[in-house]
Amino acid sequence: METNTPTKTFIDFQTEPSRYRHWKLSFDGPIATLAMDVDPQGGLFEGYELKLNSYDLGVDIELYDAIQRLRFEHPEVRVVIFTSAKDRVFCAGANIRMLAQSTHAHKVNFCKFTNETRLSIEDACENSGQHYLCAIHGTAAGGGYELALTADRIIMADDGNTAVSLPELPLLAVLPGTGGLTRVVDKRKVRRDLADVFSTTEEGVKGKRAVEWGLVDEVVPSSKFKDAVRQRAQEMVAQSDRPPDAKGIKLTPLQRSIASDTIEYDYVKIRLDRKIRTAWFTLQGPSGPPPDAIDAGWWLLALARQFDDAMLHLRLNEPTITSWVFKSKGDREWTAAFDATLGRDGWLYREIRLYWKRVLKRLEVSSRSLLTLIEPGSNFVGCLFEVALASDRALMLDGPREGQKEEAAIRLTPTNFGTLPMGNGLSRMESRFWGHPQQVEAARKLVGQDLAAADAAKAGLVTATPDDIDWEDEVRLTLESRASFSSDALTGMEANLRFVGPETMETKIFGRLSAWQNWIFQRPNAVGEGGALKLYGSGKRAEYHEERV
Repeated sequence: METNTPTKTFIDFQTEPSRYRHWKLSFDGPIATLAMDVDPQGGLFEGYELKLNSYDLGVDIELYDAIQRLRFEHPEVRVVIFTSAKDRVFCAGANIRMLAQSTHAHKVNFCKFTNETRLSIEDACENSGQHYLCAIHGTAAGGGYELALTADRIIMADDGNTAVSLPELPLLAVLPGTGGLTRVVDKRKVRRDLADVFSTTEEGVKGKRAVEWGLVDEVVPSSKFKDAVRQRAQEMVAQSDRPPDAKGIKLTPLQRSIASDTIEYDYVKIRLDRKIRTAWFTLQGPSGPPPDAIDAGWWLLALARQFDDAMLHLRLNEPTITSWVFKSKGDREWTAAFDATLGRDGWLYREIRLYWKRVLKRLEVSSRSLLTLIEPGSNFVGCLFEVALASDRALMLDGPREGQKEEAAIRLTPTNFGTLPMGNGLSRMESRFWGHPQQVEAARKLVGQDLAAADAAKAGLVTATPDDIDWEDEVRLTLESRASFSSDALTGMEANLRFVGPETMETKIFGRLSAWQNWIFQRPNAVGEGGALKLYGSGKRAEYHEERV
């Protein structure tokens, strides 16, 4: 892997188990154990220690890698036990010193990535047959309890000390940043008044009360705890359809080159135009039809991994690049052949399909303006056309370029009608035509056809269709106007327009909860000189502004 880092603050999202500093991963047949053992000196930045299994972004980068490898490299694993390798503490949550010294942007990106990682656990539980059991022996506070909440089942030691808590509001004047409030009431179905008490109590809840309130599923005396965890895991093994004898595929390191204004992978090329704060993506199609044998280089999987890594890199390392423009190249027939495999049965096809779903969801919550350009030679077929549907606008060149004959075309496939749902539970086609189901059905009748600009516009699949004379000016004006707007206002506008229709636990986490947390992260009660987050551990009492806004 070649990585040329242009800045000292470069954050790399690539890792593998031999490089883990914070997690221990072990296997026993169909049961894996993922034990949190955070190295206090292993922080991503200087200025804080990761005591008591507290975490920063580096800890979660390893967790995300472990989750991905469990899904792709270990089909035999049906149950993952979340636990701690330390005595008397499960996880103290996000490191407070790290949060206190971080920029607002880093806090927001940190919370977003941890949210996505926790949702990937729930996706594994719900859709992959890889169930998670959380075993809490010791304090699970804040983000530690939020991590536990992602599991199918939570079992807690009943020893007089072990407790679960969400103390962010009373201690730090912020909110649980990775879905805690939402999961307590929406997922755990905790009564609202009890959730209010729980979320304003520093010491948390332990023992039978935690079970009675619905905060955990079971409490067991310490003397019987290990046996009970093992028994519950064995019971959960029977609930999975993961193939016991299948062979996983190794997620080999990505080949990547990063320079000052370019980022290149095998299938993803990015050029940065810093003047208009834009990243130009080119998504390359496959070089042939899908081979029977699947490995990490198989086009659909390789492209998903590269696209995923590129987005994470741009989020954290290029925050002033505020617009992402998508182009594509390749043979539509070969792309359609790969796209058709997303509908196949089998654990590995399922994992690739679910990964594509998660990658597209990451795109939609990346707080960037998204523009797709469809030109002659473009390859927006099926899953690649999902990128266009996810974009805020899609422009399609009407007719050939001067002196050429080829025209732009798009092709819908069954993938565009529910295979890769959004966070709101709808397909992107349903979201596009929300309230107009007849247009969804009209689009469905076009599956398999190569649609020129006029046909795509008539079907409502693109925003505008300039001809060759106007194309360059239309693209330039779109990007220049975007660059002239407030990035904050654009983020708010785009987030509100992209997610129509029903609200889900996921949209609440990324919309309602995240929006409130982002606001609170900038308020003096939390981050001012006399704010609780800044003064935590100093012995000084926070100075709160009394007005409610």
